[in-house]
Amino acid sequence: MKYLLNEKRYSVHTVGSYEIDLLQFQSFLEDLDADLDQASTKMLRAWIVSLIEEGKSPRSVNRKIASLRTYYKFLLKRELIKKNPALNLKPLKTAKQLPQFVQKSEMNNLLDHSVFSDDFEGHRDRVIMELLYSTGIRRAELIGLKEEDVDLFNGTIKVLGKRNKERIIPLAKSNVALLKSYISSKNNAGFESPFMLVTNQGKQSYPMMINRIVKKYLGYISNIDKKSPHVLRHTFATHMLDNGADLNAVKDLLGHASLAATQVYTHNSLEKLKTVFDQAHPKA
Repeated sequence: MKYLLNEKRYSVHTVGSYEIDLLQFQSFLEDLDADLDQASTKMLRAWIVSLIEEGKSPRSVNRKIASLRTYYKFLLKRELIKKNPALNLKPLKTAKQLPQFVQKSEMNNLLDHSVFSDDFEGHRDRVIMELLYSTGIRRAELIGLKEEDVDLFNGTIKVLGKRNKERIIPLAKSNVALLKSYISSKNNAGFESPFMLVTNQGKQSYPMMINRIVKKYLGYISNIDKKSPHVLRHTFATHMLDNGADLNAVKDLLGHASLAATQVYTHNSLEKLKTVFDQAHPKA
């Protein structure tokens, strides 16, 4: 776990998930009277089969396979085992799902109309919705954002992404004005937290709080199944590409390590083109 955190620079969330996976596999091995460093490929596959029989989704099983592969690669690198039992493990096939996103008209309805109260809580909630949609940052990046990371003069924010990679994201003029108003409201409330987003008691915001706020406001304007901070990230990327943004620029704004992760959003744009074609072309 220390290796993943400090050398590979995985996020705390990812490391925690990997640890849970390995502890679950260790528990499975105990019934076979085997230890983690004694497991064979046959034992690994038996665990995977048991997970499938329990009804675990292919995506969940694949995460556990990734945990095993990373762990045994580590043991081999440290010469704690002679053969990697996870070498030939292959991920399960998963159905490709297009990211859900909110329509432009719906986001305009939310942000252009006064559904936010005029007190501190209303100012904060609006900042949360505006920043997630206008910058595409992740929930963890929003929670970790400090006042010192916000440059209102130049209209940018500095966020700490996955693997502790920093990136600078531009703000719209409306974002700058909103943040100035929010910071003033925060100061008037007597909150001295270095973090930009705080609770009603002035403490740092937390994941469930952000989830609850996003679900509340998206519920006013959208009927999509999933109403989460990540949906606003999907919405940001989709709307940027729909309006002609360069794919590489969107990749950098999102903080993706590879272009492949960003290309999933082009499918939404392609579906939109297909819809226009079906509606407009006489031979469609």
